[in-house]
Amino acid sequence: MPTFPQGALDVVDAAGAEAATRVLESAPELAVDLEADAMHAFRARLCFLQLGTDADIFLFDTLQPGVDPRLLVPLMADPERTKFFHAAQGDLQFLAEAGVRVRGLFDTHRAVTLLGWPKVGLADLAREKLGIELPKEHQQSDFALRPLPPGMRDYIANDVRYLVELGRQVRDACREADILEEVLLDCARMCDEAAARPETGAEYKPKLSRSGLSSTQYALAHAIAQGLHKQRLEWAEKDNVPMGRMLSNMAITDLALKQPNTHKDLARAAGVRGAVVRAHGDAILGLIREQQEKAARGELDLDRETKGPRDPHRRKREDALKAFRIDQATARKVTPSVILTNPLMDALAAQPPANTEALTQLPYFGEKRVRLYGEKLVALLAPYPVLGS
Repeated sequence: MPTFPQGALDVVDAAGAEAATRVLESAPELAVDLEADAMHAFRARLCFLQLGTDADIFLFDTLQPGVDPRLLVPLMADPERTKFFHAAQGDLQFLAEAGVRVRGLFDTHRAVTLLGWPKVGLADLAREKLGIELPKEHQQSDFALRPLPPGMRDYIANDVRYLVELGRQVRDACREADILEEVLLDCARMCDEAAARPETGAEYKPKLSRSGLSSTQYALAHAIAQGLHKQRLEWAEKDNVPMGRMLSNMAITDLALKQPNTHKDLARAAGVRGAVVRAHGDAILGLIREQQEKAARGELDLDRETKGPRDPHRRKREDALKAFRIDQATARKVTPSVILTNPLMDALAAQPPANTEALTQLPYFGEKRVRLYGEKLVALLAPYPVLGS
């Protein structure tokens, strides 16, 4: 049974951050995790950055003056130093926003997903591989609390205490299954695509089905949803709470489709909290009435967006690629995403390769896939060219 670091060192000032960074520079492999107050604030802040080695755990309190994540830039950017994360995508965005880019990532969550393991949570891995139970009760806690309660401190330390050893075991499993190159390519993609988080709510797109709705009805529901989203952002920012605590996406969809006209009806809508009805019920009902009146006057945009020329072979390429991926995965006894990840499927469906050389230029495709599948893919997609190209 491997040994694990005991205790954890709190990093609460510039001197401590510099000293911890010097210690970490001697480690060839690191475990990395972070905590934010996303469940408790309108715009989540990076509250802790946890780093672990075989010997030490450091808890960087990034809310303290002088504890600057940018001290770790050279360490995190070194591609020769492995950084074990578990479910890294959101963490990479927080780090990018703080000015820290990661190279040398090994994401254990992504790896075990590609391995096809049935349980992919960190607690599941710790239980099955190490016989260790990790508590989960603080997953939604407010990590901006200071001082941090002892139970929460133990929780965040445990997120990296076992991750180096788990990462090695998962990496060995990938090597044994002959999928390590594919995993590392996908980890590189995650690092390259990580960017600072978008503005809160900037990516909102109402999920409204057009089924059973006329163009005018759909346009009305869409306008109500967009208006409610704008309002929830204003209310949430004022109260410094997550926008979903004001109105969830489910609540907005239900309101946009049902369009209640009384407080009683409003309170019955899915996911609408009583406190929101009391504080903002009049404003919500007023917004719905305003959009209804615009619809009656014919003032709503009926979503007549201009679309580019249709690619008649796109669906055929997608179907051919799906069948190919399943056949090859069955032959290799791996998950389909090992053969081609979804981003690679999209890229090939959009622009089929003219030859294997074109595949060598496709980001994150890799030498191994060119060798195993290059000629097959060129032949598979040749009957379905992009017209006019």
